[in-house]
This record gives sequence, structure tokens and C-alpha cells, in this order.
Amino acid sequence: MKASVTICALAVLAPTLATPLVKRQDFSKIEYPPGTGENLHEYPPGTGENLHEYPPGTGENLHEYPPGTGENLPFYPGTSTPNPFFQFSSTYHIRATPDQVVNGTTNPVFTGGLAGAEATYDFGINVERELICYFIKLTGFRGEYQSPARTATHVHQAARGRNGPPRLAFPNPAGDGNERFSIGCMQGPFTTGLIVNGTDTGEGFNLAQIEANPSGFFADLHSSLAVPGAVRGQFPG
Repeated sequence: MKASVTICALAVLAPTLATPLVKRQDFSKIEYPPGTGENLHEYPPGTGENLHEYPPGTGENLHEYPPGTGENLPFYPGTSTPNPFFQFSSTYHIRATPDQVVNGTTNPVFTGGLAGAEATYDFGINVERELICYFIKLTGFRGEYQSPARTATHVHQAARGRNGPPRLAFPNPAGDGNERFSIGCMQGPFTTGLIVNGTDTGEGFNLAQIEANPSGFFADLHSSLAVPGAVRGQFPG
């Protein structure tokens, strides 16, 4: 009985098994519709990689970026404008050493300063705002700061080898060990705390005087072990 059922089932399925399978389409040979896909000889006009140059106002062929964008700006959009207080009309670097220190005004003599001490002064002047910024580094200092002025760190008005009154008084360099620093800015009008003939030696001074004749000024620093000056350096002229 089972054998006859199986034979009948095969007879029913035979026409189906004899039908050939439908051939699958070869998608690798399909051509995309015009204007699309990967078989384009070139991209449609105005697009793609076959352009001689990019359309006006775009791409890499700009001589400069459009106004308000890109790298040709003085500064980038969305950022604050440069702080005018840090735009200097002049800058000065001074190396101060003991061998430049002199004492006396009529017949000044070189004192030798404080052996082993040295200082560098970096100044930035904004003459329009009467502002001076300073970075002072002092090494090898000994003793205590000593001066009749408010501090012992100054800019004086005098030529090389001569003495003159202090016009600016800066905070004394501070720190531990061999290196000390004084960093900041000061804005006029200036005073030094040293009174001569009833007038502060900073009164009436302005920074334009340094710019007009830098070699007529020097920076120095005073120690209890070298009161006339531990180190001194002339402004470059």
C-alpha cells in the first residue's frame, strides 16, 4: 500500500521536476539609466570631476576666500578682536650686568655692581595708551632690595656710563632659589616714590620719550650689597 502511494506522489511531481530552472539575471552587466550610475563616460555638465575649474565662488580655484571667510582674514569669525592693550608700538630686550653699573653724577665711576648677578628686561610699549608691559628675570641676586624709591627695580633716564633719575619703578622680582621674576603691565601717569626738589621723579615723564631716544635710558636693580646698582643695562638705540 505504501509503495503505491509513493509512486502516485512521484507521478504528480514529475511535471514540476521536469520544468527547467529560470536563469538568474546577471546584474554585473546592467547599464544604469541615462544620467545615473557608474557607467557614465563623464559627469553631467556642471558637476563632478571633469570640470576644467570649479564654478565661480566655489572650490579650490579661488584666488582668495569670499569676504568674511577663510584664511585671508586678519582673525577668524567668532573670535574676539585682538586686545588693543597688547599691541605695542615698540619693544625692547635689555641684558643687565654688573660691569655696566656706575656711581656718581659729576664724574661717574664704574663700580662693578654685584658680582654673579644678571638680569634681562623685556619691555613692550603702547605709547598711545601710555602702557608698558614688562618681563624681568633676575639671577644670582644676593642681599636685600634697597633704594630710596618705591622699589629697587627701575628705568632711569641717562646715557651709557652716566647716571640719571628713575622714571619708572617696577615691582621687585620675586621667587625662590637662584631665579626671580617680575611680570606685568603699568599704565601712566607714572610715579617712582622718589622725591627730588619736591617733585616725584616720574612726574611729567611719558613713554614717548623712550621711543624718541631709547639709548638715553637704562634699566637697573639695586641691592643692599651694591646700593648704586647690582646690575645695569642700556636700552638699544
